[in-house]
Amino acid sequence: MTEAFDLLIRGATLVSHAGRAQADLGVRDGRTAAIGDLGRATAPRVLDARGLHVLPGVIDSQVHFREPGGEHKEDLETGGRAAVAGGVTAVFEMPNTRVPTTDAAALADKLARARGRMYCDHAFYVGATAENVGTLSALERQGGCAGVKMFMGSSTGSLLVAEEDQVAAVLRGGRRRIAVHSEDEARLRERHPLAGSDVHNHPVWRDAETALLATTRLVRLARAARRRVHVLHVSTAEEIPLLAANKDLATVEVTPQHLTLAAPDCYDALGTYAQMNPPLRDARHRDALWRAIADGVVDVLGSDHAPHTRADKDAGYPDTPSGMPGVQTLVPVMLDHVRAGRLSLERLVDLTSHGPHRVFGLAAKGRIAVGFDADYTLVDLDAERVIENAWIESRCGWTPFDGRRVTGWPVGTVVRGHVAMWQGVLAPEAAGVPIRFLETL
Repeated sequence: MTEAFDLLIRGATLVSHAGRAQADLGVRDGRTAAIGDLGRATAPRVLDARGLHVLPGVIDSQVHFREPGGEHKEDLETGGRAAVAGGVTAVFEMPNTRVPTTDAAALADKLARARGRMYCDHAFYVGATAENVGTLSALERQGGCAGVKMFMGSSTGSLLVAEEDQVAAVLRGGRRRIAVHSEDEARLRERHPLAGSDVHNHPVWRDAETALLATTRLVRLARAARRRVHVLHVSTAEEIPLLAANKDLATVEVTPQHLTLAAPDCYDALGTYAQMNPPLRDARHRDALWRAIADGVVDVLGSDHAPHTRADKDAGYPDTPSGMPGVQTLVPVMLDHVRAGRLSLERLVDLTSHGPHRVFGLAAKGRIAVGFDADYTLVDLDAERVIENAWIESRCGWTPFDGRRVTGWPVGTVVRGHVAMWQGVLAPEAAGVPIRFLETL
């Protein structure tokens, strides 16, 4: 009997919980329905994936798509287009928009804005403030909510929870793992004069001690509150031993930027286009992050996609905003690191699919397995390309990796069985829906 599917992917090498194996994939009703030799099966659409590797759909758990309030930089549609163009099937979007996502109405507004416009699946963080502590427990249980995000140090936007009693109250105000921007606000204010007018001073102002102080406080208060925490964009060698000693409650994110670029060269080459929070630091810190990946301390990769216009970035330091686009370049930049031998393809899959599944409790996402959502990132490990600004779908129209030659490239993006991108061509319609979490089902 001939089996029928909605989509067939033939002849690929799958990279999954079972290792690497050549197999076909059959998709039905948005989920993986069969894995194996499906030579006699039929489907209205068949992708010839011979020579390609199929990864579980890449999940970027930290993006800033700027809507509402910053649509001249990015919006949910252009950000979603950038995601699937780069092989990313799902994103967690951050709350420091204008209006910030700090209550049920703002969360509902973002979900409504995303409907029919986002090309990838999505969830939205709720931002913690001193004023909404009492509502965070209810907010984090709402459908489409990725959890709570807390800024311990000031960055883009107005969200900030700096005082120790406020941090402790936020940590007591819920049960889901909370994501944290960990920089010490008092030290940032004290050291601000060191920024001067030269972007090379950005990591001098926001130094390693600024990050370590905040992360040390966070771990102490989280343990007292018995609250799981997720430390975003870890950037220092000094934080790694602390986080490694507290893996029972703390998970760790690093970014491709911190793994790839280093001071002072990045500031020599890019100027304020290399400015982000926490800063890109020297090679000692970059090397420590790679050791943390090798040791298993790092749980996930997030791009911290944070686009700004060229006019914003050309304003002159320190008046320039921090942040850079990254959702579209995460996959090719990291595949190039795989080719260079800095990590295995299996470890990359762990950081971008299996890791988010474990850390955030994703429902039916993060694995190539029968019954799971049919989210796949198809890549050509041998393709040599040059990343160019012209390729970028983000409204900002630039990338810090412009001109970088890489080996390894995203060829296809499948979101719940919908082919969102194939061979560089995006689907005409957006099919993303809210992500489901085990703790909010």
